[in-house]
Amino acid sequence: MRAACAGKFAPDGPEGVRLSKLMAGRGLCSRREADELIERGWVFVDGKRVSELGVRVPPDAQVALSPEARRLQGGRITVMLHKPVGYVSGQPEPGYRPAVSLVRADTQFGGGEARRFQSGMLKGLAPAGRLDMDSTGLLVLTQDGRIARQLIGGDGAIEKEYLVRVAGRLAENGLALLNHGLELDGRALRPARVEWINRDQLRFVLREGRKRQIRRMCELVDLCVVGLKRVRIGRVCLGDLPSGQWRFLGENESFA
Repeated sequence: MRAACAGKFAPDGPEGVRLSKLMAGRGLCSRREADELIERGWVFVDGKRVSELGVRVPPDAQVALSPEARRLQGGRITVMLHKPVGYVSGQPEPGYRPAVSLVRADTQFGGGEARRFQSGMLKGLAPAGRLDMDSTGLLVLTQDGRIARQLIGGDGAIEKEYLVRVAGRLAENGLALLNHGLELDGRALRPARVEWINRDQLRFVLREGRKRQIRRMCELVDLCVVGLKRVRIGRVCLGDLPSGQWRFLGENESFA
């Protein structure tokens, strides 16, 4: 029998915050996953089981997941893919291949890894962030809404590092502008860390990811990007992962 919400928990009440939004904000899961867990009756608020969607709760409510919910989350996978040029991160356009198509048994890196690919792992596996078709490097695909929110949330907590090969003559004060002072689409960019690492290559460290951001930043200071590779997301590095291959996120690895 499904337990109904009672007392201060009201499905359509004007007070409080939606339980799914609160759960996502605390990093327990994504909002979509929260709805799934609530419907299954696997969420407890201040010790009471909640199983109705749309419930509003106090912002300081104690929220806990059932053991079943935690087991479900524990079975969700996250993979690190070295995306080559020519693959799109998300929904493919006609004639282009999605990056997730590279996640196969024959492209798994490291033959000695205990966990091996199974076709069922592809269900719900989606990119957590973008990497342009013309760019290469580290792309994260995950079934875990907690990781997706961590990487594509708006708080900019996770750094992303890129090696960028450029052509052209840098505009006066261009390096300072790349670090802080540019805007895109009428909105100022957050401060970045940009430095030369050789005569034609820059290192970018960003905490945001607007569409084609680095290429557009470079255009504003008279540079043309001829190669772009993402080598790090938070504390996870691309390392020696070969192009076109992937591996699981390790049990002891985390982005933050």
